[in-house]
Amino acid sequence: MKKCWLISVNMGYGHQRTAYPLKDIAFKGEIINANDYRGIPKGDRQIWETTRNIYEFISRFSRIPLVGSAVFSFYDQFQKILKFYPRRDLSKPTSTLKEIYAGIKRGWGRHLIEKIKEKPLPFLTTFFTPAFMAEYFNYPGEIFCVVCDADISRSWVPLNPKKSRIKYLTPNKRTAERLELYGVKKGNIFLTGYPLPKENIGGKNLKILKIDLKKRLLNLDPESRFFGKYRNFAKETLGKFPEKSGRPLTLLFSVGGAGAQKDLAPKIIKSLKKELALGKIKIVLSAGKKLEVKEYFEKIKGKYKNIEILFNNDISGYFTKFNQCLREADILWTKPSELSFYSALGLPIIIAPPIGSQEQFNMRWLLKSGFGMRQENPAWTNQWLFDWIKQGYLAEAAFEGFIEGEKMGTYNIEKIIFKQ
Repeated sequence: MKKCWLISVNMGYGHQRTAYPLKDIAFKGEIINANDYRGIPKGDRQIWETTRNIYEFISRFSRIPLVGSAVFSFYDQFQKILKFYPRRDLSKPTSTLKEIYAGIKRGWGRHLIEKIKEKPLPFLTTFFTPAFMAEYFNYPGEIFCVVCDADISRSWVPLNPKKSRIKYLTPNKRTAERLELYGVKKGNIFLTGYPLPKENIGGKNLKILKIDLKKRLLNLDPESRFFGKYRNFAKETLGKFPEKSGRPLTLLFSVGGAGAQKDLAPKIIKSLKKELALGKIKIVLSAGKKLEVKEYFEKIKGKYKNIEILFNNDISGYFTKFNQCLREADILWTKPSELSFYSALGLPIIIAPPIGSQEQFNMRWLLKSGFGMRQENPAWTNQWLFDWIKQGYLAEAAFEGFIEGEKMGTYNIEKIIFKQ
């Protein structure tokens, strides 16, 4: 199999989660974190660490009423995505982008690029800054950048986009159009879809995905509101349904890398205590790789046997467990991060409050596409959640995500990189 250099950053989970499904094509199976690789110069590490610490602090701080939201709003201005309409030239560089390039001109990232130049494989990154570094320091191979949000800020595109050779792999039509407004040449933009884990798809015939979705739809439509309208279409598309799913309704609640929304979990559990006691629902609390989030979830879990905590202190191990858990999940409750694109796996998204401009746009994409629904008051989850299920709303969102969402992003990216 052909290989590439696969570059990510361990700032939150988004860019690493985007890289994980592409690990099969990574040289020696290794995903290199540009901010945390073996031998990284002290100065380079310090720049990356400062950026990450500021973001994680402000993400957590944003949960504090009034003061937190004001501070985050100020910070978010530096990564703000401008309105798309009216269509206009948005190629002028921002102050944030100029600061990034000032660091690169002083040598930030040179060590990484020089290290891998000796083997000029295709350079594939899930974060824009390593792409800028590769181009600036004259990496001899092709440079590809995977976009991991439904819309993006000007920071994703270099200072002189019309002269750049960076090729962008985009998850949806809007990001492709946005890149054109930023000045990227049309020939350097590829609409691929977001890279989803192969273990949740099952090849080009979608074998695994279809098996999982059939069970999910049975749990999400106990009153046959969805099946009453779409039974024949669902059977033609997915094949014969089993009589039962074989599991209780399962809700997967996932927090981001900073753990900023973990405080929603106790409200959800308290509201669903009766349904948990009766075995009507199972909850999986995804703590990621943060020990303090895991310990927080353990304290609120109580004695319920049907509440599980998903945790692994190794990021790759966590993604493996998470993807396995997705196969048994019926609903994904999360902020609108890169996980928004997992709706294409036939997973209805309950949208927690977005953090940051890019998540606002991800939420708009989910809502307009019909793949997700904004959360109501978590204190009354037991009421609105089961109302949605009785009405078949979440079953429709699941099927809509499967039909309309792009599922083959991982395969499409591999084809483009290796020109297959």
